[in-house]
Amino acid sequence: MKSIGENVVRIEAQALRALADRIAGTMAKAFESAVELMFCSAGRVVVTGIGKSGLIARKIAATLSSTGTPALYLHPVEALHGDLGMIVRGDVVLALSASGETQEILALLATIKRLKVPLIAMTGEEICTTHAARAPSPAKSVRAERSISTLAAAADVALDCSVAKEACSLGLAPTASTTTMLALGDALAITLSEKRGFKEEDFANLHPGGNLGKKLARVEVLMHTGEAMPCVAPRTKMPDVIYEMSRKKLGVAVVLESKKLLGVISDGDLRRLLEKRGKDVMDLTAGEAMTRNPKTIAANEFAATALALMEEKKITSLMVVDESGRLEGIVHLHDLWTTELV
Repeated sequence: MKSIGENVVRIEAQALRALADRIAGTMAKAFESAVELMFCSAGRVVVTGIGKSGLIARKIAATLSSTGTPALYLHPVEALHGDLGMIVRGDVVLALSASGETQEILALLATIKRLKVPLIAMTGEEICTTHAARAPSPAKSVRAERSISTLAAAADVALDCSVAKEACSLGLAPTASTTTMLALGDALAITLSEKRGFKEEDFANLHPGGNLGKKLARVEVLMHTGEAMPCVAPRTKMPDVIYEMSRKKLGVAVVLESKKLLGVISDGDLRRLLEKRGKDVMDLTAGEAMTRNPKTIAANEFAATALALMEEKKITSLMVVDESGRLEGIVHLHDLWTTELV
């Protein structure tokens, strides 16, 4: 049984190597044309397919959307019963069909052509490079030159997802072919992402929930603000400073003047002062007891950056300030626990 599993993975790996070779060689122009069509689209990428190809189409649509290319999945049967309105001028259609002759997909061609929506096809056939990327032309004349599927002939760009063989011992279950389609979809999505200059912050904005969203959270969504901040003036006496620290439970008091950050007094600062001066500490003011030039961070920084700074400086709180030094919030080590970074 182990050898069967190994053989399946090896067959699929070989199919992926062959796909990579085509992208680097015979299919390079077609691949670039597909990327350019999607990049220049004023609308969305409408991905369609049925059966196993439909499952792969859903994943490709999701990957495109999460990496900066608006996309949606269109079920071809539902499209024939009212959902065709999901395709509008300005969109690009990416159609997946192993045979290129899937009737439910072919039934959409008339509408796609009427709306003058560019069509990119992924089929499991070996496609001659001279026909891989071309201007739209009548299907009949193209098919006369080269025996290719109806879908590939109708497409503005036809991408080759052919495989030497399926990993299924019967050669029937889509295995290597669907893996190849999935990888090609990923290749398109990531190439588009790079071309758009998609950055970490863009990814974070599209993933506000789940572990990805938590790990890419910004300081501004985690920090304590307003009345939750333990703030005192430079002339505040230490008994009132300690009361404010205890009441707000952040282990620190912030010393402000006209909302500008002057310094901080942490639990550790307070303990060291008590060891050094004893009960005389109570006669000090916040301005006399504070640590000047505390570590700060901007609100738009990642939570991971805040954590790294806290670990480097061995502190548990960071003051969040704007460009003029005005206090905007306080982020505490405990707040980072919710991001699963610690």
